Amino acid sequence: MNETLVVVDDEKEIADLVEVVLKNEGYRVIKFYSGKPALAYIESEPVDCAVLDVMLPDYNGFELCQKIREHYQFPILMLTAKVEDMDKIMGLTIGADDYITKPFNPLELVARVKAQLRRYMRYGKVEPAAESNELEFSGLVINRDTHKCTLYGKALALTPIEFKLLWYLAKNRGRVISSEELFESVWEEKYLDSNNTVMAHIGRLREKLHESPRNPKIIKTVWGVGYQIE
Repeated sequence: MNETLVVVDDEKEIADLVEVVLKNEGYRVIKFYSGKPALAYIESEPVDCAVLDVMLPDYNGFELCQKIREHYQFPILMLTAKVEDMDKIMGLTIGADDYITKPFNPLELVARVKAQLRRYMRYGKVEPAAESNELEFSGLVINRDTHKCTLYGKALALTPIEFKLLWYLAKNRGRVISSEELFESVWEEKYLDSNNTVMAHIGRLREKLHESPRNPKIIKTVWGVGYQIE
């Protein structure tokens, strides 16, 4: 295991703790106490995952996440002392893949990092395929083999989770899919009541598809039931 993880937290004790527990799992950890040098590193070296604190002395973690998402699709986990739902939804909407509040159990952090890296390695990196596995409709072309998606010929920068979510909806066109089914199929975890993760990612997908939130043409909301691509 030699994946490179970037850890950004201005609390030295927290950054050091995260570094130690992740290094103990065999990861290569590059640690920063502010956002700008971390972003400079990410722009110059290969990175497989980032763990970002929300409160940083220069960027906040959400701003840093947005800047990373402009060019990179590796998993991003947010660390924060805030527990309000809106903060969590904001982090997921701007492109984070997971969210953990302080104080946290180091073993839980490791488990979440491993889960995100498994998905990224499985769905986020191109592997050779014997034959194409492609869906085309409404100006969209989604190719599961190359993990590429275009809208009217223009490439869409989707995270691995966003791609898997869109693919699952697309391959089940015409069927209304509940949030519970989407979460358990895409995230491969047990769905809990009041989980807003699917809603946040659907909102992000609609933005990338240039959909009107009030009148989406591709991913439709069936109120009280779930989501559907007709």
